[in-house]
Amino acid sequence: MEAQRQDTVPPIRDVPIGLDAKGTRTETDSLGDVQVPADHYWGAQTQRSLTHFDIGDDRMPKAVYHAYGYVKKAAAIVNARAGRLRQWMGDLISKVSDEVISGRLDSEFPLYVWQTGSGTQSSMNVNEVISNRAIQLLGGELGSKTPVHPNDHVNMGQSSNDTFPTAMHIAAVQAIDKELLPALTRLREAAARKSDEWAHVVKIGRTHLEDATPLTVGQEWSGYVAQLDDDIEFLRTALKGLYRLAIGGTAVGTGLNAPPGFGDEAAAQIAELTGYPFVSAPNKFAAQGSLDPLVRTSAALRTLAISLFKFANDMRWLGSGPRTGLHELILPSNEPGSSIMPGKVNPTQAEAMLMVCIQVIGNDTAVSMAGAEGNFELNAFRPIIINNVLHSIRILADMCDHFREYLVEGAKLNAAKLKHNIDDSIMMVTALSPVIGYDQAARIAHRALDEHLTLRDAATRSGVSEDLYDQVVVPERLTRPGTAGTNGEQKPGRA
Repeated sequence: MEAQRQDTVPPIRDVPIGLDAKGTRTETDSLGDVQVPADHYWGAQTQRSLTHFDIGDDRMPKAVYHAYGYVKKAAAIVNARAGRLRQWMGDLISKVSDEVISGRLDSEFPLYVWQTGSGTQSSMNVNEVISNRAIQLLGGELGSKTPVHPNDHVNMGQSSNDTFPTAMHIAAVQAIDKELLPALTRLREAAARKSDEWAHVVKIGRTHLEDATPLTVGQEWSGYVAQLDDDIEFLRTALKGLYRLAIGGTAVGTGLNAPPGFGDEAAAQIAELTGYPFVSAPNKFAAQGSLDPLVRTSAALRTLAISLFKFANDMRWLGSGPRTGLHELILPSNEPGSSIMPGKVNPTQAEAMLMVCIQVIGNDTAVSMAGAEGNFELNAFRPIIINNVLHSIRILADMCDHFREYLVEGAKLNAAKLKHNIDDSIMMVTALSPVIGYDQAARIAHRALDEHLTLRDAATRSGVSEDLYDQVVVPERLTRPGTAGTNGEQKPGRA
């Protein structure tokens, strides 16, 4: 046991991050010697991964490494508290882990998404960097693995198989809570303000892309608000599954080489460090053999993307024009829209939102397929899952803020167009249907269309008195059927 050694606590030097060295140094792993850049902290396994998986430009998200810092710090605290690590070593690993968490060591995490499906190489990247940075602070020889070993000390009681999914959960929780939910809530509030502002402005509704009965603009926008409310709730529900961590399961979920209670203690320490209610997953075989909580999270992101797609698509159609489109909304003019057509302005924020939503839906398809590949005791498609989930979170969060600031908050109503549509509407004949019958109302509608008449003119020429028409066909009242009576027991708009 480390605690049985009575070594004097070595001095910890105050050395800034960075290595003033050129060329290469020799690092070793179980396969032999590897030459690594002398000005970096990583070791042999990281270098092998850089060589074997130099695929594309997709790097493992830095958020995963920051989350890994919490895992390593928590493990060091628990192991030192139990006497499995000398206290000074636990403190030193914690100190370097803080540098990882803060992002100050980001340049030391260069690996690609496309690597081993367990995330082992990124896991060892963290272990090697913490080990060598600790050795530097002790004044030792980098690559010697002495006195702080990447496996024996930094990875004590752990496996890539339980720590990588733990880091994945931490990273996803932080991104959703700190980035996406605040941005989504800001968009929701902006839409709610518009709904309140336009609560009594009447417009013609549309179903099947065709004219329908009236509603208020506020009612229409309340639909967007309600969708976003549901999406926020769905995301918060998904978070609950992410609070369960695989830590303590080690290789296959049995906890081999981890002391009894290590998973519970480490999860509790992670919860204390992060401020989130993380716990050790009650079943490590599910936590490591599947990634269902992240699949569900991706599903929540996909649902949000679908809601936002409708919102943005409606905005660009309602703003189409300015002369030959719907043009009920006047959208902000953020930038010129054409290199050839002077004066043209396009709904670019809506278009960007639609593209983001399409990307998120595509990301979810990849996550679903990868999530299904949980073979036996390990899902070996972890990197693509966390990369896609974090990518979706990031672009949705950014897009929600841009869509809010550059489109929603500056959107205005085209009052003249709305009034014209009300005056020219045929489908308000629906209010007459309970009074004169469906067939007669349908004949009036067709007459108005065929003879290019207003609905009022077609109705009165078909035998409906002007008093009855004016009493029944009241646009404002039709948006809230049943709130006011007409002749006898008839209520306008109740079909």
